[in-house]
Amino acid sequence: MTAPPVWIAGVGMTPFGVRREASVKDLTRDAVTEALADAGARPGDVDAAYFGNTCQSVLEGQLVVPGQMALRSMGFERIPVVNVENACATGATALHQAVLHVRSGAADVVLAVGVEKTNVDDKHAMLALFDGGVDVHDPDGVRAVLRELGGDAPGADAAPRSMFMDIYAALARSHMKTFGTTRRHLALIAEKNHAHAVSNPLAHFRKAMPADEILAARTVAEPLTVPMCAPLTDGAAAAVVCNEAGRSRLAASRHIRVLATVLGTGTVRPLTDWEHSVSRLAAQAAYEQAGVGPEDVSVAEVHDASAFGELLQTELLGFCEIGAGGALAASGATTLGGRLPVNPSGGLESKGHPMGASGLAQIHELVRQLRGDSGPRQIPGARIALAENGGGMYGGEEAVAAITLLSA
Repeated sequence: MTAPPVWIAGVGMTPFGVRREASVKDLTRDAVTEALADAGARPGDVDAAYFGNTCQSVLEGQLVVPGQMALRSMGFERIPVVNVENACATGATALHQAVLHVRSGAADVVLAVGVEKTNVDDKHAMLALFDGGVDVHDPDGVRAVLRELGGDAPGADAAPRSMFMDIYAALARSHMKTFGTTRRHLALIAEKNHAHAVSNPLAHFRKAMPADEILAARTVAEPLTVPMCAPLTDGAAAAVVCNEAGRSRLAASRHIRVLATVLGTGTVRPLTDWEHSVSRLAAQAAYEQAGVGPEDVSVAEVHDASAFGELLQTELLGFCEIGAGGALAASGATTLGGRLPVNPSGGLESKGHPMGASGLAQIHELVRQLRGDSGPRQIPGARIALAENGGGMYGGEEAVAAITLLSA
């Protein structure tokens, strides 16, 4: 049975960066207002909302009902508001739920919004946010997985950092040992993403960096240097989702079709069995749902909390063979002008990574690419776009993976 069509009618996004002057409510208001305007909608057109956030409860003590507080303050009343928290895949999960809500016929127009304000005065509190992204009841097991993957971390900086950089570093060292991937491959990915972000006015960092400068930068955990890693970022992004009935209620008409949205968790597997990783299985399910393959994708936004994250995901998504991600990056294929541009927004490394908003920021970029509205970053003739958004860590891979496929 064919699923009813679902569309993204409008998107909005704030500038990403250190936004100390802006509250969660401010960031939400800016992104949602832009998404509504882009869709030709008013708040009264929205039948339900999914609000994504991961950190406000820890950093501000706003527990249980953050979405009701943020959205009702800007005039949303009576409608269902559902709070979503799913690690760094929170934004994509909010979109996933909005799509399912509309597809079910329970609503015609649904809002998905993700927001994060991580920059506070207490840096230890900021970094502690990541400690709960693994199994807190089994710290020895987590450390054992990291040792099995990549051994001890030579050259690790003593500076405070997210534990997820140690996870990415261990994964990278394992990949380097198995497939011959090099630090320069990672530097080339970071160089590409920093170059892409120069022409993205919403990006956190907008400075080009050559690979040699990236390699010479301070080491976080071998082989990762600072420019290879995503910064702590504040920001928000939103999307208005609708079905055919909803489309007739909205004034704007530049709608983008949702071909597939898949949310998955992993399976028990050997750590090096990448063929059965959560991202690969979710991507295969999404391709099947959409009736397309990786060869049909024109542009992708992937979860590059580190440069190695992008390298690995290009393999798991089927853009190249397992183990060939470094060679793919070195070939120039993933750069603007290449065969399959990846992270034209600058990715998490440069655009920034406000956890609850990152997945919807990927959708913002891809919708604009499919509409032909990306200016100097525009990919000519983009027709099918893929977003991959992952979060947490369980058993050597993401605890959650979300894949979204869109078409013009």
